[in-house]
Amino acid sequence: MEPVSTEHVAAFRRFNRYFTRRIGALDDHYLGQDRPLGEARLLFEIGDGISLRELRSRLGLDAGYLSRMAKALEAQGLVRMSVHPGDNRLRRVELTPAGRAEVKEQNRRAGALTAGLLEGLAPRQRAELTGALATAERLLRLAGITVELVDGAAPDARACLDAYATDIDARFPEGFDRSDLVRPQEVSGTSGAFFVAYEERRPVGCGALRRLEPGVGEIRHVWVHPDARRLGLARRLLGTLEREAAARGFTVVRLDTHAALTEARAMYRACGYREIPAYAEHVYGDHWFEKRLSA
Repeated sequence: MEPVSTEHVAAFRRFNRYFTRRIGALDDHYLGQDRPLGEARLLFEIGDGISLRELRSRLGLDAGYLSRMAKALEAQGLVRMSVHPGDNRLRRVELTPAGRAEVKEQNRRAGALTAGLLEGLAPRQRAELTGALATAERLLRLAGITVELVDGAAPDARACLDAYATDIDARFPEGFDRSDLVRPQEVSGTSGAFFVAYEERRPVGCGALRRLEPGVGEIRHVWVHPDARRLGLARRLLGTLEREAAARGFTVVRLDTHAALTEARAMYRACGYREIPAYAEHVYGDHWFEKRLSA
């Protein structure tokens, strides 16, 4: 991939400095309350109750740091901690009445701060800013997703394929037979590759590559979780599979898709694939594509 320019890095950092200053993130008394942003955010995320493990995963916090913050809030009477009812190895944290009252006031103040920031803009400008923020969130989510090579038999690989099968079974008029899924040995080691996309440690997409014939690879099961769609992740997975194919010496990649998957056909065409005659007997293949790879 093309390296990130210093101009892009500088622009990103400049916006971060401006925005964190404007919302008061640097203040030890965030929103005028008696706590810094970290503790305020923790109270917000606790909501109706959550395990410390899930909080740690969601916020990307060090376990010790999270534990200290939770104990500090407990000492202030804002949260209570207990053993998780479904797993005695986990600790659960929930808001007390005082904690709920503080979060309610926090939301009121945050809403007032945001409204005050937007008051200086005309309605058209507010709409423009809202659209720009949606774009920024989409691109930042995509940037934060990692795509990792895993063994075809790995639990995350099989979980993604299971979700893929459930998804397309509902979309195909004739349903989907799971026996059509790639076998682990086809997409592992020298035979092929399996990639899983992770967002905040949660699998949200996958794609497989297997050897079809000398010099030719086949891409299978490009799938994205509904929560991560419209980010551009499917194209990123496709690009990852193409680079892997080229690294393995394949000069051509092929794939097929079902007539019901109109968005997939549009993506393949946009990514340089051309439609070709059927190259194999795939029961769910209605459209067949090929792309030549550069070295």
